[in-house]
Amino acid sequence: MQQPAPPLATIAAALRRERERVGISLAELARRAGLAKSTLSQLEAGSGNPSIETLWALGVALDVPFSKLVEPPRTPVRVIRAGEGPRLLADQSVYAATLLAAGSAHARRDLYVLELEPSAPREAEAHIPGSVEHLVVAAGRIVTGPAGDEVELGPGDYITFPGDVPHRYEALEPSWAVLVMEHV
Repeated sequence: MQQPAPPLATIAAALRRERERVGISLAELARRAGLAKSTLSQLEAGSGNPSIETLWALGVALDVPFSKLVEPPRTPVRVIRAGEGPRLLADQSVYAATLLAAGSAHARRDLYVLELEPSAPREAEAHIPGSVEHLVVAAGRIVTGPAGDEVELGPGDYITFPGDVPHRYEALEPSWAVLVMEHV
């Protein structure tokens, strides 16, 4: 089965919209996010292959939830079949996140399915201030939590922790989980 591609047109439009909302140049956003201006230019043009880390850095630089950059236009009824949906990959580890639903202006929470394979741990930077992560492991074993305070979880286990501090995800075996990200 072919893996769904990142939603490049959605990302491009969202980056332009949010950058213009903040009133900064392409060069300034690239500087704030720690990216090359050419990389950002490609993303705004709808090309490139952004990783989760790149999009998180842009979300933090724009002070918006990650989901604001990848959420497709809303429809009254939406179905995402297993293996479909906007799937984004991490740079350093075998970690994929599929956004299922983004929160509204009144309910700032996003819902993801995470797929992890044993590999180098995913070292996540702090997200926007006030972010809180809630994770339920559906299958496999995952070590996660704030840096220095990680916990091993198995099927059915739940954890919540601040997402606005550096944290980590590591699969001890093929795993998948449901992540709810709150933005207060």
